[in-house]
Amino acid sequence: MLQLIGPQLIGRRSSLRRRILISAAIGLASGFYCWFLMAHFHQGAADFNWAIWAAQDLLAHRNPYQRPMQLYPIPSAIFGLPFVWMRPEAAGGAFYGISSALMAFGLSRYGYHRLLVFLAYPYWAGLLTVQWTPLILAGAFLPPLLPAALAKPQLGLPVLLTRATRRGLLACALVLALSFLILPRWPWLWAGNFHFYARFIPLLIWPGPLLALALLRYRERDARLLLLMAIAPQRWFYDMLILWLIPKSRRELCATVFISWAAGIWRWYYFPHSFTQVGRCAVIVFYLPMLVIVLLRKKTNDDPSTVQD
Repeated sequence: MLQLIGPQLIGRRSSLRRRILISAAIGLASGFYCWFLMAHFHQGAADFNWAIWAAQDLLAHRNPYQRPMQLYPIPSAIFGLPFVWMRPEAAGGAFYGISSALMAFGLSRYGYHRLLVFLAYPYWAGLLTVQWTPLILAGAFLPPLLPAALAKPQLGLPVLLTRATRRGLLACALVLALSFLILPRWPWLWAGNFHFYARFIPLLIWPGPLLALALLRYRERDARLLLLMAIAPQRWFYDMLILWLIPKSRRELCATVFISWAAGIWRWYYFPHSFTQVGRCAVIVFYLPMLVIVLLRKKTNDDPSTVQD
């Protein structure tokens, strides 16, 4: 018995070190590239600017929602606090790099083939604008990070409702409690800016109603995630990175990653003129392939490590 425990423990430690090294390399590479793009195009921290500005407003005892177009809840400002002292470009790169490293660490727990998610178009669309989706996706695997779902709740709630654990819910409760201590009236102030949010809902854009077929597998977590994402307000292609919690095998990942670049090609040659056009492309390129996976998968299990090929 003791003879078996030693090699197993050494193997686990070696695997953990390998995962940490790979995740750190991904985080450093993505963070540096993100910083370079932000500096080159003079975007500051891009979308993450809003979290930094909200944190700065709170530190200065100002109402963040007096700033036009502030659409993020106060929990996002809590995540922005560690970055307020940095140059915006560096803050954006650091945030996306850390988020990517944590996402890689969570994914690699179930096999290094899961890192194929980093090749999906929504990840790179998110890098160009410093989005929250890698950190939200990481929260699906790492319970202490689940509060990231509260920073962008229209995308975070599908993750929270399908991947919540006791530790994750406790962490969310602590972040929410802190947000109310900071600014008790923030939900009402935040709701006052909702009319600024231009969006589409995948289920309501043809052929989006076909996504209701996921109800045929409603007992399965991936089907519920797909349905919840289908009714969530979304804005651009980076929001769909959350859908890559669904594919598990190499075959599923390679197929969905390959198809995802059709959106990038379409975006390059034909700039959409409405969110309805963006939504229709998203449904066809991202949602329907995930629906096919959910409906045709022969055997599903809530443990994502069970499907390998």
